[in-house]
Amino acid sequence: MYRKFFHSIENLSDKDSLSLNTVIENLSFNDSKLIPVITQDAESKEVLMFAWMNREALEQTLETKRMTYWSRSRQQLWVKGETSGHSQTLVSMAFDCDGDAVLCLIDQSGAACHTGRPGCFYLKVDTEKQRVLISADASKT
Repeated sequence: MYRKFFHSIENLSDKDSLSLNTVIENLSFNDSKLIPVITQDAESKEVLMFAWMNREALEQTLETKRMTYWSRSRQQLWVKGETSGHSQTLVSMAFDCDGDAVLCLIDQSGAACHTGRPGCFYLKVDTEKQRVLISADASKT
C-alpha cells in the first residue's frame, strides 16, 4: 500500500533519524484503529505470536517495555503475562516499510501461547501429505 510519509523516507540513510512520535502518527492503523504485531524471540529469532495493538498499547509498550496488546475479544488492553505470569519484555521494535506492521523482538518468560506452548505457530503444514501436524517442539510448559 502506498503511504506518502513512508514513501518520502525510503531514501534516508542509516545515519538519519526520525521523531518516534512523527512515525507513530503516520502508521497505518486499520479501520478498527489497530495495527498487526509480530512478536519474535530476541535470541532464537523464532516467531512466537501475532497480535494487534492500538496506539495506546504501542505507546504503553514503549514506555514500560512490557508487551501490551489490544484484545479484540475483550475490547481492552492486554499486558502479556498480567494474569498468566508468562511475560514478554520488549528488546526492540521496528516498523515495516509501509508503516502497516510492527515487529517486536522480546525476551519471553514462560509460554507465549495461551495454550501453554512456547509459541503460537505449532500447527505445521505438511504439503506432501496434505496434513497439519503438531510440532514436536511445541510441548506445553
